[in-house]
Amino acid sequence: MSEPPFRAAVIVVSTSKAAGDGEDESGPRLRALLEEAGCEVIAVELITDERELIAGRLRFFADEEGCDLIATTGGTGLSPDDVTPEATRDAIDREAPGIAEAMRLASREHVPRHWMLSRGVAGSRGRTLVINFPGNPNAIEQAGAAVTPSLGHALGLLRRQ
Repeated sequence: MSEPPFRAAVIVVSTSKAAGDGEDESGPRLRALLEEAGCEVIAVELITDERELIAGRLRFFADEEGCDLIATTGGTGLSPDDVTPEATRDAIDREAPGIAEAMRLASREHVPRHWMLSRGVAGSRGRTLVINFPGNPNAIEQAGAAVTPSLGHALGLLRRQ
């Protein structure tokens, strides 16, 4: 008997896009990346850069929706209102630093002066893996190429908890 597909949610963190300032490209890109990796994406949400809101949505998709994976995009830079990493740490139980480091290193050749400014984190909340992807649509694919080969294994390990 084969296992059911991994359920995933995408959370786009952007105050400007949530206010209607332009069209969000990151959410659809991240959704496509996760679907190509074999996930069933059950939701794509666009929310503002508010720490408690972000942490609350992470908890909701992990605890209430039972998602195997929650991928965020946006809010990982150095701007004072970029609070996705802090919100993620509020919601997770354990960090998985290798995932975030692999994503940063993957962007090194594409943005040699800026790759180290990303503050994205990854970790688990119970059986759910949470990964902060960059907000730039092109960077999503670059970072995704670094982590998707190991994604199924990581999610499978958490599923066995």
